[in-house]
Amino acid sequence: MPDVFVNYRTGDEEGTATLIERELSRRFGSERVFLASKSIGPGRSFPQELVTAVRRSSVLLAVIGPRWTEARSANGRRALDNPADWTRREILEALECGIVVIPVLVNKAARLDRRDLPADIQEMADHQYRRLDHRNVEADLTRLADDLAELVPQLADADTTRRPHAEQQPTGGAGNAAGEFRGTAMHAREVKQRQRGGIGNLNGDLSGTFISEPQAPVHTGDGDQYNGDQYNARFSGDNADVNYTAGGDSSTVNQRFERRQRRSDKNR
Repeated sequence: MPDVFVNYRTGDEEGTATLIERELSRRFGSERVFLASKSIGPGRSFPQELVTAVRRSSVLLAVIGPRWTEARSANGRRALDNPADWTRREILEALECGIVVIPVLVNKAARLDRRDLPADIQEMADHQYRRLDHRNVEADLTRLADDLAELVPQLADADTTRRPHAEQQPTGGAGNAAGEFRGTAMHAREVKQRQRGGIGNLNGDLSGTFISEPQAPVHTGDGDQYNGDQYNARFSGDNADVNYTAGGDSSTVNQRFERRQRRSDKNR
């Protein structure tokens, strides 16, 4: 079932109508865009196919070139004045069914004037239009397709240019941090729902350095680190004496490492 019906007049920008159909079909799928020359199969009833397609559509695009209002039929009369003119009948059917009708003015085509239209489709002159200029055709086609995606939800769902949902999600290893995060995050364990260490959950604007579950004194600023409460500890291996400080003392700590001579095997 088509969502977009492309209405045009033979001899007045039918090539542009084909261009519009191809771009919309590329984005939304060919089955969602109706163009008579493409969509009506051999042997099918032309009038019935047109009327059915208009009624099932959500939007009718009326492609209007500079000769649209003045085009003549075989008898020399203005085509729009003929109630049997299919361009006029398709627009009238859409208006009567409450379908959105968007005039698409091609190049220098003038904006529609109610006085130039038959009474039964004069309403179309009051509809907001879109312009398609061949010098800016790519941008204009994109804007038209974007408009249709906003108007018709099923077109937005079928839009092949829309990024997959997964790509729209923010990535990163910020754990349970919400809001803007600036600085360096260092984790001793994987951060999930709660952070240990008395700071609770992370929310809002976090600036600076965050360290989860530190196991030793930590210094994250500039300059020297001064700690008090000096302890002596002995480590096995090379039998080195090591000083360990913690607290608020600002004194200087000197460390001396001395490798002691190992006993010889004969003294065992």
